[in-house]
Amino acid sequence: MAASDTERAQQQIDEIEALSSIYGDDWCVVDEDEKIYCIKISDCLDQPKWTLCLQVILPPGYPTAEPPIYQLNAPWLRGQDYTELANSLEEIYVQNLGESILYLWVEKIREVLVEKAQSSDPEPDIKKTTEEVDEGDGDDFLLDYQPAQEDQIKMLNYMTSGSQEDEELPPIHHGNPITDRRSTFQAHLAPVVTIRQVKRVLEKLYENKKIASATHNIYAYRIYCEDKQTFLQDCEDDGETAAGGRLLHLMQILNVHNVLVVVSRWYGGILLGPDRFKHINNCARNILVE
Repeated sequence: MAASDTERAQQQIDEIEALSSIYGDDWCVVDEDEKIYCIKISDCLDQPKWTLCLQVILPPGYPTAEPPIYQLNAPWLRGQDYTELANSLEEIYVQNLGESILYLWVEKIREVLVEKAQSSDPEPDIKKTTEEVDEGDGDDFLLDYQPAQEDQIKMLNYMTSGSQEDEELPPIHHGNPITDRRSTFQAHLAPVVTIRQVKRVLEKLYENKKIASATHNIYAYRIYCEDKQTFLQDCEDDGETAAGGRLLHLMQILNVHNVLVVVSRWYGGILLGPDRFKHINNCARNILVE
């Protein structure tokens, strides 16, 4: 008997939960509703030479009737390398028809990366691809990061074109900063019921020189629309890959309504790795609880 849509949906949920616990911070939810996920795979944990991102979309028919739609992203992956790897993934799918195969795919890719690391292939000549980039002494990041903030506001301007002057500026609360290895994180929160208020709050925050000079200002908001009984929600990474989505996910889990949370991070010159996401979430959770 063919699997029902409900069974397939449950299989997908089970597989995703398992993978997120196996791969931890290397597993990233790009879009929960559209079932888009990204897994960062490397040849070893300590000092990876070869890394690759596998992005997958799970169609409604997966796993029993349709394969995942996927994309392999790595600066060094082209031509023959790409074809061989893609063929291996297709083969795994054909050999395991109807089964959940993402784990097999990830481990196959890891195997290929380990082989590359052990063979005489020269290391990929690419600049650091981590989300954290050394910002030097930190005096120059104001110039680098300002345009991103302007873009965010321009985008919101576009969404709210009309009269926003009458929109009241909500009160803004500032949380206690968390400092770790010279990086400081601080959350800011404001109650919002319209996109225009989101824009007003962001503009107000960026008027503060200290906040404007933060390396990243990550934010997410959730507004409940009574009439449609749906949520209007969005997030912004501001250069800290996947941080906005994680912040929004936290807000969804805590089921908060009509609130904007911004987390500023001032980078101190020492890479924090996955710990930075923990600090961003802790800051946000603390201010939401308060």
